[in-house]
Amino acid sequence: MDKFIDVGQIVNTHGLRGEVKVNPWTDAPEVFEAFDVLYTDDKKHYKVKGVRYQKNCVLLKLEGVDDMDAAERMRNKVLYAPRELFDELPEDTYLVVDIVGLTVKDDAIEYGSVEDVITTGSNDVYAVRTKDHRTILIPAIKDVINEINVKEGYIHITMPRGLLN
Repeated sequence: MDKFIDVGQIVNTHGLRGEVKVNPWTDAPEVFEAFDVLYTDDKKHYKVKGVRYQKNCVLLKLEGVDDMDAAERMRNKVLYAPRELFDELPEDTYLVVDIVGLTVKDDAIEYGSVEDVITTGSNDVYAVRTKDHRTILIPAIKDVINEINVKEGYIHITMPRGLLN
């Protein structure tokens, strides 16, 4: 599914008419309004007929899912959107899927590669797995991140004093 980005998971049904409740895996759940079609990992596609919000979840009406039984069969399915919908991101905005795996280095040292991106509220934190299998947490802030080069596969940083001690 390299041409797709996972955008959420169906966690429950909602109502009697086949709506599904989705836990969105995006920073901005309103991105679901831009999706005409969503895909599941079993390669089925569903036209998006309606999008609503409930607390931290997205309520979706999908074509062909017309009752609670059909919605129940969708429970736990991961939803995917075509990657090309995310090609034109604002400057200094990246997809987590593009950050994970990048090598983190400064001018002298290669620290390891990003294994996870942690969202904290104020800024993201990159969990970097070192060659000796430790994890260091790098804050994704302008004072630390000098350059993110997805095409070349690296993040150039200025290591904060005391972070490794």
